[in-house]
Amino acid sequence: MKILRLRKLNKIYFNLRELSKALDLPLSSTKVLASRYVKSGLLIRIKRDIYVLSEQWLYFSLENKFLLTNLMQSPSYISLLTALAYYEISTQMQQEFIESIALKRTKQITIQGTQFNFSKIKPELYFGFVRKQDFFIAEPEKAFLDALYLMSLKRYTLDIEAIDFSKFDWNKLKLFLQRFPSSIKKMVMPYEPT
Repeated sequence: MKILRLRKLNKIYFNLRELSKALDLPLSSTKVLASRYVKSGLLIRIKRDIYVLSEQWLYFSLENKFLLTNLMQSPSYISLLTALAYYEISTQMQQEFIESIALKRTKQITIQGTQFNFSKIKPELYFGFVRKQDFFIAEPEKAFLDALYLMSLKRYTLDIEAIDFSKFDWNKLKLFLQRFPSSIKKMVMPYEPT
């Protein structure tokens, strides 16, 4: 019946303290119980001290998963094709695949069939994102530039033919581009409107 108490938390995610309070257990007992619940499949451990109910995972919106992505590696923001598809700038769609830019490390995490990719970028290129609802996402122009930058390093591929360049704010894109290496400027030039 403890699972019923967890449902009443009515949160996307929770930590051990919230779990302890909801179950009316000491924190030490809650840690053991959380570990058992993860092993039995009742809970999903997103990262240290962040859990979600397995039954809720199936019903999470894309925005819920974006929020959890930001929590998995902090700081980070949603970018690349994931952001371009979210803004309907790319006709390519990714199923159960979320891409982010991060400062700490490049890594992949798979949770319940969803793959989360984090690509490390130089600190001076960590900008150009906004907070939407409860998650951080690159502005469309920055998501495109992030993709070109990683492509120049041979760490990413993007189907350029699937991009609707008319949806970019070209003044903003040029402003962002000033902070990128000249090689990226050359990559952008063929797509700039005349």
